[in-house]
Amino acid sequence: MKLGILPGDDIGFEVVPEAVKVMKAAAAHSGLAIEWHQLPIGKAGHDEHGKTFPEVTEKALHGLDGWIMGPIGHNAYPRGDATWVMPPVRKRFDLFAALRPSLSHATIPSIHKNVDIAFFRELTEGMLYSETVVAGAPEFRPNDDITIGMRVITRKGSNRVAREAFELARTRPRKKVTAAHKEPVYRLACGMFAEECRKVAKEYPDVAFDEMMIDSIAMKLVTDPQRFDVVVTTNQFGDILTDIGAGLVGGLGLAPGLCVGEKQAMAQATHGSAPDIYGQNIANPYAMIMSGQMLLAWLGRKHKEPKASAAAERIQAAVTKVIAEAKHLTRDLGGKASTQEMGDAIAAAL
Repeated sequence: MKLGILPGDDIGFEVVPEAVKVMKAAAAHSGLAIEWHQLPIGKAGHDEHGKTFPEVTEKALHGLDGWIMGPIGHNAYPRGDATWVMPPVRKRFDLFAALRPSLSHATIPSIHKNVDIAFFRELTEGMLYSETVVAGAPEFRPNDDITIGMRVITRKGSNRVAREAFELARTRPRKKVTAAHKEPVYRLACGMFAEECRKVAKEYPDVAFDEMMIDSIAMKLVTDPQRFDVVVTTNQFGDILTDIGAGLVGGLGLAPGLCVGEKQAMAQATHGSAPDIYGQNIANPYAMIMSGQMLLAWLGRKHKEPKASAAAERIQAAVTKVIAEAKHLTRDLGGKASTQEMGDAIAAAL
């Protein structure tokens, strides 16, 4: 496997090394050979090459199976300068779906216990124009009293995110997919998404399938999240539901993420770069480590590589053990460990 390391900004320089350390240990125990490539991005990329997404990095990514990217501090970037932008990695590499799990732990305070949901959010369509438009924008204001926005839904986009959801569901004990939409109101847009989910469902007779309105699922996630296994939905709906999921189990510090494409995937935790705590060695590395775990699991499924799957299983078991023992947890999880100490504990638990 060829994997990239892109630290990102701020606490990315603290949590990404912990994820890499754990992944290297798991790979070694599983006999998985990985060739690592360190690449600049974000402020470091701008300092070295004059852009937050340097050409040398973009070129190198094309030759990799996947990569780990730390959080990007784009809110602090100077405005009005095209060299300071959120690196358009998802768009350039057509990373069309985000896998964002919501998993509760008995020793960590959370609104609900026994939650284990995998959200799949479509990433290339919807109303987020930075992801859907090459030139111009689908949002405009013809006069000061009117604003118009357009939503993009395609059969291809809907079909492939649904397929990723069903493929993952096959590997989980409950083997169930729920499609979240608002088809009775948005009959063409949500209707197309629902149609494609139903088509894909017929190809997976071993996976249970149901549908739920987006407003209903928002309520059910808060009142009865244990009923859900894998949830697949469109871009904006997914953006909202995944944050609800993170809130159910303890916040964004427990929210890993994986952006997947046809041939490549990017591990990137959901949380931001947290410049206010950078340099204190107190950031929670859980989300970044579990993002790396999901990357290995996806590579195992995609390439039918049992060593990658085994490495992912080892990381999951090690993280579960460290959290259950509650001896090496960061402050936000109720412990006193530093970022590095928690990473060391997880690596040792392998």
